[in-house]
Amino acid sequence: MSLSPREAAEKTARNRFIIMNVVRVFALAMLMVGVAITRFVPYLSVEWIVGAALAVMGLLEFFFLPAIIAKRWKAGDRAKDNRLP
Repeated sequence: MSLSPREAAEKTARNRFIIMNVVRVFALAMLMVGVAITRFVPYLSVEWIVGAALAVMGLLEFFFLPAIIAKRWKAGDRAKDNRLP
């Protein structure tokens, strides 16, 4: 059974919304793990540096990765629309 164009668009939007939220949840988890590591190890040890790197990467991922993903999706949608006759 084929979906109507509207149903297909809604399904795509729903899936993209879920993916964006999963990305944010994993980024938040990475941030929290990084902070937890830095809290319980000596300052400037190898473990502390790894924890700080995880925390910074999680923070950057939380704020910037969803925007980058959305931008790529929009570019792909525009390219797909331009191919249609």
